[in-house]
Amino acid sequence: MSLAEAVLAVVLQQSNHGIHMVDTEGITRYYNGAAAEMDGLEVADVLGKHVLDVFPSLNKDTSTLLRVARTGKPIIDQHQVYTNLRGVEIETINTTLPVFGRQGALLGAVEVARDISQIRKLTEQIVELRRRLSAGTGSPDSRQTARYRFDDIVGSSPALRDVVARAALAAHTDSPVLVIGETGTGKELLVQAIHNESPRRNMPFVAQNCAALPESLLDALLFGSVKGSFTGARDLPGLFELADKGTLFLDELNALPRPLQAKLLRVLETGELRRLGDTKSRKADVRIIAAMSRDPSTTLRPDLYYRLNVVSLTLPPLRQRKEDIPLLCRHFLAKHNAKLGTRVTGISAQALELLKAWPWPGNIRELSNLLEGVLNFRSAGLIEPEDLPEQYRAGAAPQSLRAKVAKYEENLIRQALQANGGNISRTAEYLQIPRQTLQRRLKDYSWHDSCI
Repeated sequence: MSLAEAVLAVVLQQSNHGIHMVDTEGITRYYNGAAAEMDGLEVADVLGKHVLDVFPSLNKDTSTLLRVARTGKPIIDQHQVYTNLRGVEIETINTTLPVFGRQGALLGAVEVARDISQIRKLTEQIVELRRRLSAGTGSPDSRQTARYRFDDIVGSSPALRDVVARAALAAHTDSPVLVIGETGTGKELLVQAIHNESPRRNMPFVAQNCAALPESLLDALLFGSVKGSFTGARDLPGLFELADKGTLFLDELNALPRPLQAKLLRVLETGELRRLGDTKSRKADVRIIAAMSRDPSTTLRPDLYYRLNVVSLTLPPLRQRKEDIPLLCRHFLAKHNAKLGTRVTGISAQALELLKAWPWPGNIRELSNLLEGVLNFRSAGLIEPEDLPEQYRAGAAPQSLRAKVAKYEENLIRQALQANGGNISRTAEYLQIPRQTLQRRLKDYSWHDSCI
């Protein structure tokens, strides 16, 4: 064996992928440890034996190795389910390539396989769970539902209210909707609000992130599967069938592989779908709402883009609606106070100015997480600049002694006012200052305008 051959043998044996090579007769000539572990066999069980003797659930047509060894044509990313000699079902994604000699003669085929059995089982469990939820009594606790409504969308900026107003009008139709917005802008909240305002509000709302699963499993998850000798799958409905009469929300649609984009287009145009491995079509009365964080015109098939882009809604990033930051802070402080048992009453004017100056690359989700993090270290009073992480206060100017004393006094007055239920007379007596002095201080602080 040459040095190059020895190096190649080591690389193949140490690979995390199963590698299986056969000659044109279907006899195994190479089989690495990863393939043996995947198949639940020993290397000696397979070497020198015919593929069909080791994997009896296959035949010359369903075995990708035998097909390529016979035809010389490669098979890329093929989904395959088979049973090994010990009766264990294995599911893989295979890429099978022909092996040619120096004179162009076909010598056999080599296959690189990835085991997806556990991912497939998890996918089937998800589908089954969603099927059971859809078959519930119809109460909100037993069906797949959308929680949010338009009233839950926080903000008064013109950019946001325009999108919300258009979404509310579109909710009453069955047209496809494409929601575009950066990560953290609240796309799913808007989508759920559209469903809850629509005539389909009492029917299922089913959501799926298209970037969460590989193509072969996403196909079965979306469109369903039927039991067959090739797929090995169970008879299961897909998310389209589970969302019948309701809404199917496809998040991160740009991650949907091109072949599945074609199948989605067919459903949109005909209202019919075909389960994986099936020969008959089924009706699907589903409203499609899709969301993306990237430009859809460059990431979707043009025909699918035009079919989905009937109603297009673009959510503005937080940096373009900074006037909404005080309202959002009130909302999130109330939410996190209830969750954490804290009593933080608001944000000082100085801290609020720092938040308004921040570019918010993570948008609303970033703001919510920031405030929750701050409340882990401050349990009451106002959030001050020093409570914010360093990157958020990097531009803050150092305070003078006079400013620090004034801020200390402001905090004392705010806490006293809260302790006395907002009553001015009792608060003045508590602080041992004239009522008129307290009223003048409150007017100077202009809390309603500069603080929350």
